[in-house]
Amino acid sequence: MRILFIGGTGIISSACTQLAVDRGIDIFLLNRGKTRRPVPDAAHLLQCDIRDKNSAKRALGEMTFDAVVNWIAFTPEHIETDLELFRDRTHQYIFISSASAYQTPPLNLPVTESTPLYNPYWTYSQDKIACEERLMQAYRRGKFPITIVRPSHTYDRTSLPLYGKYTVVDRLRKGKKVIVHGDGTSLWVLTHHRDFAKGFVGLLGNNHALGEVFHITSDEALTWNHILDIVARAAGTEANSVHIPSKFIAAFDPEWGANLLGDKAHSMVFDNTKIKRIVPDYVATIPFSLGAEEIMTWYDADPSRQVVDEELNRMMDTIIAAYESAWP
Repeated sequence: MRILFIGGTGIISSACTQLAVDRGIDIFLLNRGKTRRPVPDAAHLLQCDIRDKNSAKRALGEMTFDAVVNWIAFTPEHIETDLELFRDRTHQYIFISSASAYQTPPLNLPVTESTPLYNPYWTYSQDKIACEERLMQAYRRGKFPITIVRPSHTYDRTSLPLYGKYTVVDRLRKGKKVIVHGDGTSLWVLTHHRDFAKGFVGLLGNNHALGEVFHITSDEALTWNHILDIVARAAGTEANSVHIPSKFIAAFDPEWGANLLGDKAHSMVFDNTKIKRIVPDYVATIPFSLGAEEIMTWYDADPSRQVVDEELNRMMDTIIAAYESAWP
């Protein structure tokens, strides 16, 4: 197969690129050529900015593909560009949406692909929903061969799945208090990018995936208390956590608040029956306990990676002090 990835070097997509190459797929990466992650030697690079439509047309020339995957489409305007560029170039177009587009908070668990799409809190998710609606219209009216994939919280060794990244690890190692939203008992699913790739690559060129929607996640559900404990253990310490309501956090840090209220404050557990039916060998095998050790090994291997956001650090101290003053 000949496959085009728009992007292809990000947290999620890098593992999919590598696995596709390992399986003998002819992979083309269309991106700006700016990445800290290694690109497989067998991948073909098409260097341009997808946001410059004319530049993309020149880079693509007359090439056609068995599948095109856009890892970096976020708004309906991006979709319109892709419809123009790829309508006659591909047998499958895969849009990377987001599980945060699902009904928030969900009325029923586990979440399936038929769970309604509704997120009143987060613009990112609302834009992804609008993109899906435009693509479904293109499929129904013009037979544009779409597949929609909704990743949930997918990570690699460089991406600690906590707001603040290494700043949180620094606080843990110094014995400082670390904020956990709510009471820390809501359930969350973390998926290693190499696990995600096993499900995703099985969708490439798969006729059974046309016109369909899939999420691809681990089956391991963890509370946020457990997640922080796992990170602390991997960092060689123990967590000194303080539980603070998400709305209280949002009053001090709107960005963090939107991330919580629009996504992480609510339990999300997924039924992966559909992806397992279409890709029968898919199974997630990397628990977060191993993933956290991989993350800490990566951070500790190079001090330059251990970046502490002092402004966020002060904000966390402010939030904790304000909360403990109001509710001692």
